Amino acid sequence: MTMTAPTVSCRLPAELNTFVGRRHEIAEVKRLLSEARLVTLVGVGGVGKTRLALRTAYDLRRSFRDGVWLVELAALESPDLLAQTVAECLEIQDRSVRPTLEVLVDHLRDKQLLLIMDNCEHLSDECAVMAETLISSVPGLRILATSRQSLGVAGEQTMPVPTLPIPDCDGSYPTESLKQFDAIRLFEERAQAVLPGFEVSEANQEVVARICRRLDGIPLAIELAAVRLRAISVEQLLARLDDRFRLLTTGSRTAMPRQQTLRALIEWSYGLCTDQERLLWARLSVFSGGLDLEAAEQVCSGDGIPADEIVDLVVGLVGKSVLAREQHGPTVRYRLLETIRQYGRERLRESGEEAELKARHRDWCHDLVTRAQHEWFGPDQVAWFRRLRVEHGNLRTALDHCLTAPGEADRGLAIATALRFYWIAAGSLREGRGWLDRLLAAHAEPTSTRAGGLCLNARLAVLQSDFAPAARMLEECHDLAKRLGDARILAGAAYVSGLAALIRRDFPGAVTYLGEAVEAHREAGEAMGMVNALQYLATAHSLLGHSEQARSQYKECLAICEAREDHWFRSYTLWLYGIELWRQGDTAQAVEMEREAIRLKRPFDDRLGIALCIEALAWMAADGTSERAAVLFGASQESWRSFGAPLLEYLSGYHDAAEALARERLGGRAFEAGFRKGTGLTSPEAIAYAMCETAQVAEPARKAASPLTRREMEIAQLVAQGMTNKAIASALVIAQRTAEGHVEHILNKLGFNSRAQIAAWVSEQGELLPGGTP
Repeated sequence: MTMTAPTVSCRLPAELNTFVGRRHEIAEVKRLLSEARLVTLVGVGGVGKTRLALRTAYDLRRSFRDGVWLVELAALESPDLLAQTVAECLEIQDRSVRPTLEVLVDHLRDKQLLLIMDNCEHLSDECAVMAETLISSVPGLRILATSRQSLGVAGEQTMPVPTLPIPDCDGSYPTESLKQFDAIRLFEERAQAVLPGFEVSEANQEVVARICRRLDGIPLAIELAAVRLRAISVEQLLARLDDRFRLLTTGSRTAMPRQQTLRALIEWSYGLCTDQERLLWARLSVFSGGLDLEAAEQVCSGDGIPADEIVDLVVGLVGKSVLAREQHGPTVRYRLLETIRQYGRERLRESGEEAELKARHRDWCHDLVTRAQHEWFGPDQVAWFRRLRVEHGNLRTALDHCLTAPGEADRGLAIATALRFYWIAAGSLREGRGWLDRLLAAHAEPTSTRAGGLCLNARLAVLQSDFAPAARMLEECHDLAKRLGDARILAGAAYVSGLAALIRRDFPGAVTYLGEAVEAHREAGEAMGMVNALQYLATAHSLLGHSEQARSQYKECLAICEAREDHWFRSYTLWLYGIELWRQGDTAQAVEMEREAIRLKRPFDDRLGIALCIEALAWMAADGTSERAAVLFGASQESWRSFGAPLLEYLSGYHDAAEALARERLGGRAFEAGFRKGTGLTSPEAIAYAMCETAQVAEPARKAASPLTRREMEIAQLVAQGMTNKAIASALVIAQRTAEGHVEHILNKLGFNSRAQIAAWVSEQGELLPGGTP
């Protein structure tokens, strides 16, 4: 199999509409990032900080070997989850009990990447501590933050994001010249989206210019205003802006504060809505990270909004640009921009409905996770996992409400406990334990809800090999469940005890506890719990040398999973059963099982499970294609580094023996070469290699030959850094007139008329700035 050059990770959202202007600002951000490790874009809400950061990061993506990554913080309400959120965005599934920030540093230490921390203002202290820690520990990391104020970190470069350029009050411009102003271009493009055929012309250009001046060049304000052209003319739009702002100012209208400008536009949008649309806007503000139509109907209907009218009201809010429509596979979701959401929350608070709407949102989340738990073991398992993942922000908001509102801890504990397989499948063991710890502390009543929460918390602790607190929680859980006569929770406690024994290599103890769990779940008719316990009971028998018993139990697990059309438990059973078959000499069948397990795990992005399968495939290749084994061992090691924990202890003997065999057959030098090759694979490449698939990463496209000479390219790069002709002349020790001549030649060769266009062109070539910095 031919290995191809790795691709650069670019975890940025697609732009929903065209990006207008900002050439100079993009060049300036790039220059600052070439000089500083932390750059913070500051400015009022709606000025375009996020769009500028994303566009700059996209342009620089080739300059960072390990990619560009976005961490969206607007919907994050709990500072305690900041490090966990960053880790999740970086796809680190930490299974250790170390501080998350420490795990982040270890994961990033040898990486070269750009991290965007978006909307830091409400978590500024925590973001400052994290940014300072990361940039002081990770030499190849650069952070681009957006906030309404600087973070105040040593070495931080702060760049105020200006509003878009607007024409002078008294300027008289030809139409084409007027369209060179970014504010005018943005207005025209957004107006065309709602009024096809609209364009700035001699007949309307002065009115459009006055509108953009009135809006102070604030991008979000311009976009909110342009959508009005669906119903009124530009002249009517200007007249209404004049009326609205005249009421808000007592002095010169040109001196109006920009934040007041944006608020006035949002208030105008609010005023143009019907009473029901306003009510829905306010109620929708309880959601975090978006929602679908079903959620809006369940949470926001009633008391003035009939459920069957929600869809029409949503359509109306989308049309008024209050709600943003986003496609998620076959589902449409809706999102309030953060500035608009905050305004809606103010209106909700003033209405006196905030507590009631938060309770409805909590009930909706509880219903969602309860349905997911009941239907997890079945054909809709992958769909439920994806649904819960996209609702993660809403689930956090509901749990936070349950912790802060009096008398809600019991409901919060029920929600957190119902998410048991989601916490595991999403790799969110630490977050799950964090919520459970706080909710258990707030809910001390001896109820089945508490017993269930203790059982799950102990299970998550065991999966992190944190056995001492797990034992304490299991003891309380067992005593409480016995007092309550809750056989279901007793069976769950037996399973967790058996899993702990297995991980600690107490195989006889594992057989005892897991056997008890299997029978208790079987008696209660709980197939999911039975399969979960049975697959590890089979593993304990396998490790004790009871091959026939193990194989019989693995087969029973697979039969039940196949009948239920399950992916999750089937994939783990195939992984374990494959290892047993390999031990018995049926390597070909074992390899097929591991690859089928990987196929089942892919929809979950189950990187832990896939790493386990790649590790098993390395063992299976050791006594055959030893070079392949070395590559797989290298790929496996890189995966384990991202989890912050070593390979499962009870399987470490297989690893040691297989690696020793591969080293002996290949020789130390050849093994290390293959191992290094494996550590250099990206995750998709490692999976493709393990599956013997054609590499999924295409060869990078060859760049077209540059029309510039070597010297001209050097000067173009300096222009892209924002350097003046005088500064370029000084840097290259040439005459300023010579530098000016070179820049003129570059403009002519490329057909450009501005230095900003040169900067954008350099970025598109994927060139690094001098010194190897992005």
